[in-house]
This record gives sequence, C-alpha cells and structure tokens, in this order.
Amino acid sequence: MATAAALQVVVLAAIVATLLYFPVGFAVVLVLRILGIGFETLATFGGVVRVFPGLLVWWLVVFAGALAYAAWLFPWGDKVLEWPKKK
Repeated sequence: MATAAALQVVVLAAIVATLLYFPVGFAVVLVLRILGIGFETLATFGGVVRVFPGLLVWWLVVFAGALAYAAWLFPWGDKVLEWPKKK
C-alpha cells in the first residue's frame, strides 16, 4: 500500500510540474529578457549543455519542487486512497 501511495505522489508531482513548467518558464524568460538575458542562456545554463537537455534539467528542477510539495500535502495517514466502491 505504501508503494501505491508513493507512486500516486510521484504521478501527482509530474502532473503539477508539467502544468507549471510552461507558464512559469514563459514568465521567467520574459523577466530575464527585460534584464537582457536571452532564452538560450537560461535553457543551456550559460552554454554548458544543449537546449533540449537543458530544458529537461529545468523540468526536473520544477519536478523536484512539485514532488516536495506533493509529499508534504499528501494524506499519508488516511487508510483509504481510492474512490468508494458502488454497491
């Protein structure tokens, strides 16, 4: 049962990270563009990695935050983690 609950937390965090990734990323890019920093500098960590792996790393950063948030809010003490069955 604990494995199922942990899997639910991971899936919840992945959904939240994906939903937050684009709007938050767009806002960060706009703010950094105003400050004179381009998208590729942000996405590639200053040229250390290419754009696609850099975007994956940024998603993992957002996922880590969402995972901590989901684990903190998840009802670990509840005995029932599913919808009630119809009779």
